[in-house]
Amino acid sequence: MNVFVEPLQSTPSPVVGRRKLWAAVAIGAVVVAVVVVFAVRLTQALGVKNVPNRDSIPTVSVTEVGVSSVPTTVSIIGTIAARYDMPIGVEGDAGRVAAIYVEAGDHVKRGQVLARLNVSVLEPQVANLEAVLEEARAEAELADAEYRRAQAVGASGALSAEETQRRKSAAVTAAAKVKVAAAQLTEAQARLARAAVRAPADGIILTRNVEVGQTATPGGEALFRLSENGEIELRGQVAEQDLPLLKVGQAVSVRLTGTAKVYEGHVRLLGAVIDPQTRLGMARVALTPDPNLRPGAFARAEVTVSNADRAVLPQTAVLTDDKGSYVLIVNAQHKVERRAVHVSGIVQNGVTIADGIGGKEQVVATAGAFLQEGELVNPVLNALGRT
Repeated sequence: MNVFVEPLQSTPSPVVGRRKLWAAVAIGAVVVAVVVVFAVRLTQALGVKNVPNRDSIPTVSVTEVGVSSVPTTVSIIGTIAARYDMPIGVEGDAGRVAAIYVEAGDHVKRGQVLARLNVSVLEPQVANLEAVLEEARAEAELADAEYRRAQAVGASGALSAEETQRRKSAAVTAAAKVKVAAAQLTEAQARLARAAVRAPADGIILTRNVEVGQTATPGGEALFRLSENGEIELRGQVAEQDLPLLKVGQAVSVRLTGTAKVYEGHVRLLGAVIDPQTRLGMARVALTPDPNLRPGAFARAEVTVSNADRAVLPQTAVLTDDKGSYVLIVNAQHKVERRAVHVSGIVQNGVTIADGIGGKEQVVATAGAFLQEGELVNPVLNALGRT
């Protein structure tokens, strides 16, 4: 007999269930602990106040505004030129240049021959007129002798009064022909003399613009340019506001571009008008002749017109942007302030300030470009910056 036995279902053990429960509780406790710790630290981090650190305040070097006696100078910019620049050309008839006797830079005397034109036509003309004059003189002498003989025998009645008068007229006519011939000869000799181009005064030849074989014509380009007596000057221009500060006779220091040598001179002439376009006036400075002072050279002159006390700052203290020149001031609260200034010049120990600053204000001496207006700084007075 077969007996069927139904399998019994397994039931969970109470011990196993309690273990799983405790494990879940432990995991939950750990998670809650982590969340609590994280929340506490985050709360502490957000609750920390931003306390300024004095070590982060930048230290800057400042200087006090100094006062120095600064000369007021006026600049004259221009070129070196001959005081009397004389063009020399042909005075008479046009002609071909046959010879040249001088070069640029030569010293010449008044009346010295500089060049000579071809005289192959003029010399025969002079010789011909000399012969004509001699002939006229001979005829005049003969006519005069005949008239004197007529006067001697006329009283005795050997010659008629009419014949005597005729001989007198012939003598007068012959004498007039002598004068005409002499005048023509003088004219021809003058034309021959003008074929020689001569120096009108003592001086230095500046330029030579002629060559042998060239045709020279009256009114054409000058053959030579002469500096009379070698005198030179600076012809410059001065700003309208500076012109009233200049006086004739003031000492002037002139420097050529690219050189350090100073040439002394004095103001010779001041212009009477101001150019309405450039607002500049003319000034001329007389200079002592020197081989290095060549006409055409660019030069700059300085005229000291007065001395005045001006505020002086180091060049590094003055900054510039699109708004102009300015400096940074450290106020009583140790904060940076911007102050616009007007720079009037440069001296050996810095730059002069015409206006915008004064007194005992502390100015940032260096590295001002790295500071911002209103920034808190720690100023340190730079003793070297005082004047």
